[in-house]
Amino acid sequence: MDIAGSVVTFIVTWWLVLFIVLPWGVRQPDNPDPVHTAGAPERPMLLIKFGVTTAITGVLFTIFWFVADSGIINFRT
Repeated sequence: MDIAGSVVTFIVTWWLVLFIVLPWGVRQPDNPDPVHTAGAPERPMLLIKFGVTTAITGVLFTIFWFVADSGIINFRT
């Protein structure tokens, strides 16, 4: 797999995993401020979610790269 394909694969996988991780641990506030939307989470913890997303994507990308590079599944037919 070339560099451009690797970067694109990593970015697309990162975004997909981010949308899976975003709802984890979301709690609604007990007393929401009148200026905030009622559905806004109390503490979104985005930096932690970005780190978890990057770690999961790293594992998934490594597996995908190994499968593509070893020829277990041929993507070039």
